[in-house]
Amino acid sequence: MKKGLPIGVDGFKKLRENEFYYVDKTMFIADLLRDKGEVNLFTRPRRFGKTLTMTMLKTFFETGCDGSLFDGLKISREKELCDKHMGKYPVVFLTMKSVEGRNFQEAYAALRRVIGREALRHFFLSESNRLSPEEREIYQSLTKMKDGTFIMPEDVLTDSLRILSELLSKHYGKKTVILIDEYDVPLDKAFQAGYYDEMVLLLRGLLGSALKTNNFLEFAVLTGCLRISKESIFTGLNNLKVHTVTDARYDEYFGFTEEEVGEMLDFYGLTDHAEAFRDWYDGYQFGNARVYCPWDVLNYCDLLRADPDARPENYWANTSGNALVRRFVDRAEKSTRDEIERLINGETIERTVNQELTYGELDKTIENIWSVLFSTGYLTQRGRMEGKKYKLAIPNREARELFVEQIWEWFKDTARTDTTKLEQFCEAFVREEPEVIEELLNGYLWDSISVRDSAARVDRKENFYYGMILGLLQYESRWLVKSNAESGKGYGGILIWTPQRTGVVVELKYALDGELEKSCAEALAQIESRRYDAEFKREGMKKIVKYGIAFYGKNCQVEME
Repeated sequence: MKKGLPIGVDGFKKLRENEFYYVDKTMFIADLLRDKGEVNLFTRPRRFGKTLTMTMLKTFFETGCDGSLFDGLKISREKELCDKHMGKYPVVFLTMKSVEGRNFQEAYAALRRVIGREALRHFFLSESNRLSPEEREIYQSLTKMKDGTFIMPEDVLTDSLRILSELLSKHYGKKTVILIDEYDVPLDKAFQAGYYDEMVLLLRGLLGSALKTNNFLEFAVLTGCLRISKESIFTGLNNLKVHTVTDARYDEYFGFTEEEVGEMLDFYGLTDHAEAFRDWYDGYQFGNARVYCPWDVLNYCDLLRADPDARPENYWANTSGNALVRRFVDRAEKSTRDEIERLINGETIERTVNQELTYGELDKTIENIWSVLFSTGYLTQRGRMEGKKYKLAIPNREARELFVEQIWEWFKDTARTDTTKLEQFCEAFVREEPEVIEELLNGYLWDSISVRDSAARVDRKENFYYGMILGLLQYESRWLVKSNAESGKGYGGILIWTPQRTGVVVELKYALDGELEKSCAEALAQIESRRYDAEFKREGMKKIVKYGIAFYGKNCQVEME
């Protein structure tokens, strides 16, 4: 029986104990120890294995480590290193993923809960003979609860990580390893919800106390999506080593390499699908390594095991927060939208990328959109130019389709704000004014993002235009608008019922050869041959109007029967 795939399993111990398939990244431990960084920050997009890596570190270094969990893995060959470091340290492990709230009070309580639970994990400290009565009392202040809620005072919370590292160090006689996963999530949530300044002050005190001049710290590792620097949450932290997606060191440890994906597909008998995996999920450039998104590879591999004919899907779309991206797209000028269209078309653009993003400065310039898209994984690099300038590209087909689908939705939202034009557009369908429909549609296409000729398959192109028109028609709330509603001998494009008992049939075509008039005629002929107006006739509509609309890039033509 084949090993199971660790879908949603981000705990190393659980993964190994249950014999899930594991892509061996354990030499990260050796490189980390040889590099000798006291405080190490790794920034990578969501779903690239950061949490699994952090739980691997916790399992390896923490006192009481079950060494058998690393049997057969690459790190086990480093016998001297394992003898010296495996299971030799107390470990403080925090994940900040859940530190959020609608306001600062809720987020503050969430942080207190995260730290309180980690303190409780070391409950033996409350009875440790190696701690003084006063120190045991200090420990109790970290875990004190009332009605099931942690109630540590603010001054204790701010100093809690340093306190816990000190108490653990005194108990074990060894300095403490501190691991903080997704350290930037609280700042991101605070920025979106409007309590950013308060969260900065809180984290500045918490991290500064734990990571700066902490005599009980062996080393620390932090992971996140964005590097935060100018907020001064790391004020005076001269021992911080930052490893971003452009750094060559550690570049192969987050994400799956071509070789690793090939081994997985061979293990599960899926090598025939290698090209689909490469087309959809490869293409990220971290340092000198070309990598796949692990989350996508695992999910599609799992799907293929159940259905060998399954097509690739977009798994990353709902795993990465896109609030920051949407924030910029809403403000995008035409030049920015044109560049996004170039990216969708498979081209590269040259832009300055600031990997030391400051939330407080994000809104100062629309140019920060490229840094946000790059840091969050929507874009990747295809080469460095001068200074901070990079060639940027959409990494793969999954990300390209995600761009198209999200921008399609955002376009519809933007289009709906122009109520005067929307009224004219909708009324033109009933008034039998194809020239007005054509003029307004061409205006929308030229003022916004469209899908260029090579950006998608023909069905994807037509889907894009269908979605755009449906979004515009939804402005007329009194109408019943159906897409792909069964009618007659087939499925009609768009059917519209109006209060005036006028039925409107709309069929769209993409003109592959650029001949819009011919494609309009084909659309109208399809309405007739497939009897898309059958339902209207059965219901005795007073008038039935039929439109054929053809698109080619940013141009369209509208014909009426």
